[in-house]
Amino acid sequence: MTQQEENGMKTPNGQHVPTSKQVATSKKVTDHLANERTFLAWMRTGLATITFGFVVERFGLFLHELGFKGNTTVIPYHLSSFFGVSLTVLGVIMMMVALLQFLQNRLSIDAERFHPSASFPIILAILASLVGVLLAIYLFLTG
Repeated sequence: MTQQEENGMKTPNGQHVPTSKQVATSKKVTDHLANERTFLAWMRTGLATITFGFVVERFGLFLHELGFKGNTTVIPYHLSSFFGVSLTVLGVIMMMVALLQFLQNRLSIDAERFHPSASFPIILAILASLVGVLLAIYLFLTG
């Protein structure tokens, strides 16, 4: 193989066509695509949290209805409603902060001054852990 063949191919009219190794993707493009993938992952997580909150709230309503029919004491409806609404609000907050983070990262990437912030993941981890601990206590006390 000649050096010319290694560097690409020639069309019938003599034009040079670069191989896939020669076509370089801009660093900014890959950074923007990674930023978008991260944003979409946060959106999926927020939607899943909202859905989980809805299920918790509705399941509490279901248990409340069973309690009336069987004359037994069941899990208090207002607590499952509280947890369901809390999870739903957490999911909405997660999606809004993810949008703000996406837009801020986008501007930082364009300005080539990107420095990732740790505050959003830290706050989210604390809030999600708090809700998880409260749900565990709730389940332990009502189980």
